[in-house]
Amino acid sequence: MRATRSGAASDCVVSFANTSKLSLGGPGRSSIELEEQELWAAPRRPSASPSRARVAVVLAAGRSERLATVTGGGSTTLIRLAGVSLVERAIRAVLGAGVEEVLVVVGYHAGPVAAVVRAIRGLTPGRIRIVLAEDWESGNGASLSAAAHWLEAEELFVVMTVDHVFGEGALDRLCRSEQPSVLVDPDPSSGVWSEGTRVRLADWKAVALGKHLDDPAVDCGVFALSREIFDCRSEAAREGDGSLAGAVTRFAERRSLRAIPLARGTWWQDVDTPHDLKKCKTLLRRSLRKATDGPVSRYLNRPVSTRLSWWLASARLSPDLLSWLALLVGLVAGPFLSLGWGIAGGVLAQVTSVLDGMDGEAARLQMRASAGGALFDGILDRVADVAIVAGTGVWALDAVPSVPALVLVLAVAASFGSVISMASKDRISAHALPHANERALAWLLGGRDGRLFIVAVCGILGLPMVALVAITATSISTLGLRLIAVRRITT
Repeated sequence: MRATRSGAASDCVVSFANTSKLSLGGPGRSSIELEEQELWAAPRRPSASPSRARVAVVLAAGRSERLATVTGGGSTTLIRLAGVSLVERAIRAVLGAGVEEVLVVVGYHAGPVAAVVRAIRGLTPGRIRIVLAEDWESGNGASLSAAAHWLEAEELFVVMTVDHVFGEGALDRLCRSEQPSVLVDPDPSSGVWSEGTRVRLADWKAVALGKHLDDPAVDCGVFALSREIFDCRSEAAREGDGSLAGAVTRFAERRSLRAIPLARGTWWQDVDTPHDLKKCKTLLRRSLRKATDGPVSRYLNRPVSTRLSWWLASARLSPDLLSWLALLVGLVAGPFLSLGWGIAGGVLAQVTSVLDGMDGEAARLQMRASAGGALFDGILDRVADVAIVAGTGVWALDAVPSVPALVLVLAVAASFGSVISMASKDRISAHALPHANERALAWLLGGRDGRLFIVAVCGILGLPMVALVAITATSISTLGLRLIAVRRITT
């Protein structure tokens, strides 16, 4: 947690739903007129679940001079990663972790930052409010104080600085915490440790924070705090410390502050310098890989799809559009295979496999992944699978006309295995059943990436019957082993 220059109290709050207008301007910031959809005047409703945070405060008021070469003098919060600004990433991260509302504290270049926040799509109206911190230059502890009035009904709330970027799932445990907490990285790299705010731990309680400590853990710039933090902020300010770190340090001295370790397999990055920004881009791109990827996805598809997804990220193409494109290519591959155009059909089958990864990658890059999107993608994938297997079956009938019954049986079995194997995996996930070792099973090539790769290879080699036999064998064996493994675990 580093002290960015932020600001202090103001009662100027913007949310989104009527047709009034508000000007956010003043010294040190651009002045623009914002068309609002809702101006909050009514008192805030109390938290429906007082034991955990309902509201998050995103501190986006500061100015990072160390990133001036990137921002050109503008706000750090507007830096885009894969087409998404840092402020939007912070908002979507805390909403995705379970909070209901977000207060975004703006100060430096308040107008442009507020405009970007207002333009965020796909969120329920009223979930985001903008708080103007007039005295943002006093420190990011002062920025937090600007939101104090709007947190009077909250027993616990999340606070994070906008220049910290988190991997998927990194904030979940902290946002579910029922007591004041800090997210810590217990094993940071040497570079992170030298720059970060260290945390002294005792029985997983944070008892001290500061850059002067020699303890190995560092805080990740996100906290669950109570209203007592505002008294601590005032105390720190009287002693000349306007930072959030100073306020949290005094908070930890007064009461217990639970330390929540960063979840294994996720990541975070503080973006303070151009070098930090470069590291963050690398981490974000690497996060597109999945632990459950089969060998074809891991070694063939992802190296291609992640580069394409990153290249297209600035266009912010809808993940659903990419799902439709994957379906279209799959539907074209099927007729090509049925005509015996094995090379063209096989190549298109593999292109379908690459595109199948890109819709999910786009959703994760844009932080727009959803259960509805996954359902939609799954349905379209199954349609494309059946079209490709059917095309392969028609080709096999022409290639081996002497055994039409066998070809028909294999085509039906391959279609059945393709659909049911994936359906079983989806149902296991939906019911939160213990998973089989999917990474090991993937080597059977029974996953979608494996099946489409088999079609591609056999299509190029002109072996449609081999493709049907291989798809049937791999998908059915994967299904059987998966059910046996789950059965053993659950009984």
